[in-house]
Amino acid sequence: MTLHDFQVSDRDLSDAALTEYLKSTAIAVDTETMGLLPHRDRLCLVQLCNPGGKVTAIRIAKGQVDAPNLKKLLEAPNTLKVFHFARFDLATLRHNLGIQVQPVFCTKIASKLARTYTNRHGLKDVVQELEQVELDKSAQSSDWGNAANLSEAQLNYAANDVRYLLSVQQKLLEMLKREERWQLAQKCFEFLPTIVSLDLLQFKDLFEH
Repeated sequence: MTLHDFQVSDRDLSDAALTEYLKSTAIAVDTETMGLLPHRDRLCLVQLCNPGGKVTAIRIAKGQVDAPNLKKLLEAPNTLKVFHFARFDLATLRHNLGIQVQPVFCTKIASKLARTYTNRHGLKDVVQELEQVELDKSAQSSDWGNAANLSEAQLNYAANDVRYLLSVQQKLLEMLKREERWQLAQKCFEFLPTIVSLDLLQFKDLFEH
C-alpha cells in the first residue's frame, strides 16, 4: 500500500527494504501504541524514514512477539536511529519485540540541552521552529489498534512524525556542538538503555531524594 510516498507493510520489513535502510548512516524511527504503558498498551505501528525520504510503516499484529528484519535494522551498529522521546519508543520496542535499539539520538533530549531559551520541546514545536512546518497532531490520540483500517489522517500523521526528524537532528547537533553540550548529549543517549531497563521494571523516581 502506498499513500503519498508512504509504504505500509505487515508484521516486518521486506528483505529489499531492510537492505535499502541498512545503506543509511541514520534513519528516523517512531512508534504508535494503544497507550503510554508498555506493559499494558501494545505496539501497533513502527515508522521509519531514511535520508532520501523513504517512509515505511510496519503494522504490528496483536500478539506478535518478533520482527526479525526490523530487529536487524534497529540493532545495526553502523546506522544511527533518531527518535523524538526515545525513552518511550525504546521501551515499547524492547518489551513488545525484544529489540535492543542502538545507537540512538533523541531529538527531545537534544532540544532540552540545546534550546534552553524555551520550555517547548514537543515534536510539533521543534519541527515548527527548525523546519518551519506545522505538524497536524489531530490524529495523535486515536485507535491505532485497528491497523488494517487506518485512516488517511492517521497514516499522514504517522509519516510526518518521522519525515522531518533527520533534518531536525542535524540542526540540533549543530546547536549542541556550538553550545559545547554535544559530549553531554552523547552521555545521555548512552544512558538511555539503563533508563529503559528501570522503566520496564517499574522503578519510579530512583534519583530523587
